[in-house]
Amino acid sequence: MKVKPSYFKSRLFLKYISSYLFVLLIPLICLTFVLYHNTAANLRAQIEQSHLNQLTQAETIVDTHLQQLNDIASRAAYDPRLSRYRVHDPYYSLEAIDALGNYKAASPIIDEMFLYFRGDPRIYSSVGMYDLDVFADKYRFRNWQAGTVETDLNETRFATMRPADLVSRGSGFEQSTLAYLVPIVPNSPNPHGTLMYFVKESSLTGLIDSILGGYEGSSYIFDSEGQVLAVKSNQEKALGEDALGSLVSLSTGTHSIAIDGVPHSVVSVKSELNGWEYVTLMPSSQFFSSVLHIRTFIAALFSIVVVFGALGAWLLARRQYSPIFQLSEFAESKPTSRSGDSDPVHDAAPGNELDRIRSALQAYSAKADLQEPYARNHFLLMLLRHGGDEEPTPELLQSFGLNFDRARYFTMLIGRERPGATTDETRDWQLMLTMLAEAEYPELGAKLHSVELQKPDQIALIVGFDPLEELDEAEQIDRIARSVHDHLQGIGRLNPAIGIGTCSTGAQRLSQSFIEACSAFESRTRSGGASIAYFSDLTADSGEAYWVPKNVLLKLTQSLKQGSADVAARSVAEALDTLRIPGLSARYMRCIGFDILNTILKTANEAGIDNLHGGIPPIESFSSPEELEPYFLQLVDKLCEQIEQKEECEAHTLMDTIVAYIDEHYADHSLSLETISHKYSISMSYFSRSFKEKVGTNFVQYIWHKRMAAAIVQLTTTDEPLKEIIGRIGYQDAPNFIRKFKKETGHTPGQYRKLFSGSAKGVLKEEA
Repeated sequence: MKVKPSYFKSRLFLKYISSYLFVLLIPLICLTFVLYHNTAANLRAQIEQSHLNQLTQAETIVDTHLQQLNDIASRAAYDPRLSRYRVHDPYYSLEAIDALGNYKAASPIIDEMFLYFRGDPRIYSSVGMYDLDVFADKYRFRNWQAGTVETDLNETRFATMRPADLVSRGSGFEQSTLAYLVPIVPNSPNPHGTLMYFVKESSLTGLIDSILGGYEGSSYIFDSEGQVLAVKSNQEKALGEDALGSLVSLSTGTHSIAIDGVPHSVVSVKSELNGWEYVTLMPSSQFFSSVLHIRTFIAALFSIVVVFGALGAWLLARRQYSPIFQLSEFAESKPTSRSGDSDPVHDAAPGNELDRIRSALQAYSAKADLQEPYARNHFLLMLLRHGGDEEPTPELLQSFGLNFDRARYFTMLIGRERPGATTDETRDWQLMLTMLAEAEYPELGAKLHSVELQKPDQIALIVGFDPLEELDEAEQIDRIARSVHDHLQGIGRLNPAIGIGTCSTGAQRLSQSFIEACSAFESRTRSGGASIAYFSDLTADSGEAYWVPKNVLLKLTQSLKQGSADVAARSVAEALDTLRIPGLSARYMRCIGFDILNTILKTANEAGIDNLHGGIPPIESFSSPEELEPYFLQLVDKLCEQIEQKEECEAHTLMDTIVAYIDEHYADHSLSLETISHKYSISMSYFSRSFKEKVGTNFVQYIWHKRMAAAIVQLTTTDEPLKEIIGRIGYQDAPNFIRKFKKETGHTPGQYRKLFSGSAKGVLKEEA
């Protein structure tokens, strides 16, 4: 059943999606910030500059009007129609009134214009003449008393603009008006009169009110001393003195201030003509409403990108996580193969899927590294025993670190003179195995690969070499063999005996060369000859020229013993070639045929196989090699098959015997691969590989789990000291045992005894 991944429960998936979001959001946030900052800054600068320009324009207009009022005052001061004499003369007074009307019409901001001569009880306007009492009654200022008005008219020496004040006209109508007093002659130390202008407050504030447009703001005009001359406010609450003071102190430009906790934008312009300050005040949210719209738009765009980016991140993370999840599920789905063999995934430290896959790969890699030498040896052994005419695949050779790149190959069989070896000789033999695992003789162009055989006192060498120009092939092979022999003799007390097979091109016919090397080795040991025997030197020991050569029969015997059907078939064909010699009599043909058959049957008898009687060819078939060959090939195939089956059965029986021995003697601290191999006369490599195939775990792990189980039984059923228990189960290194025990169970032996001993369980039952 396929398991669906639970994405949001996986820390790895969340890590992936957060990584994608991080990659998306960081550039997006930076880009959005830069975009918004630049756009908002540019738009804000444009708005501020626009308002500042408009306010400056309004200030210029107001200054122009004030300058115009001053110019009117200058002209009126020297106008003969407005002289004290002419004004008081009844005949010319109307002319003076008309002159005042003309001057009033010259400026659009003048609401009314008055001429007063100091010390005079009357005041003149464009509509007529008033006594001061009548004037005070007609124009009543809320904050400018009648007496003060008269005093200011008589004593003003500099042009003065009074703050806006409500003026009640005779009809009861009130209007906010500014009074601008200009002494005449202007700038004279002894003015003889005062020209007073009434200016509606709205006439000044209207000039700067257009700047506010649709904003709910206020406009202020301050004189050089910070007094409010005119104000137009759309705010419900008037500003206090502190707030007004903060407005006066501002420099020309745009400013941000908080009033009652609300941010406001202030545009201020100061007149160079009279020091007046023109100020507009409005909420920043309105002042920068366009900026806020941009911010809203960018925020919406950012949110949309984030949503689609999150969806894309989820899809990408899911796509990346799916194969990892499948690998993790595959790794976790591997069950414990056999008892005592731990699961490399579930034993790993907790973590995300990659951690579990990494732990599994490390565990499997460690196992592969541990098994690689045995697998490599097994591959080479199968190549020697059952190799065909095809080259091994490059992938398979690469996996074992092998490279058959030499031009010529042959096989050597090396055995010890004395099979019953001492401890020192065994150590020397192991040293030789290590040295010959992959040795080279560069001066001879040779490279060697050792192969451990089932017999503990024999190994095979696959020798590849490139021909040298100065040596013929036989001499080069002889030098290689003698170099190996001399090298091995230099190790210690080995005294090796060597059998050498024939040479061929490439590694295709290594199995035949191995059979030949075994034949040469056996011939050498039987005859007690030299330390090095060559299969090519074997000759027939019979005087008959037509008899089957001895080396052919030896090769046939060895191929049958090794269960190599291919080499045996070739050996039979080579032996039957003797029957095809021209002129061979029928008598000799039968004798030679019987000799070949006798070799096959003798080998079967030595191997303990006696059920080949049905395959023996009839007597009449011995008269023709063509009739005899199918019988021999069938007999050889059957014999090789039974020999292989017998070897497998014996191997299983041997492993059963060894396992039973280990189960009985696991507490012996001297028990090891070496002692078992020596006791049962098998090589350590063969024993290690076969034991693993038999019980599902290697020898060391098997012994450890046996001792571990025994220790647990004694810990939970006895009160004996831990040191005695450890020594009794065959472990001499107590600290190492305690460490491995804790790693295996999560508790020290003492803690395990307290938790799981029978007495502890009894206490728990009583408490229950």
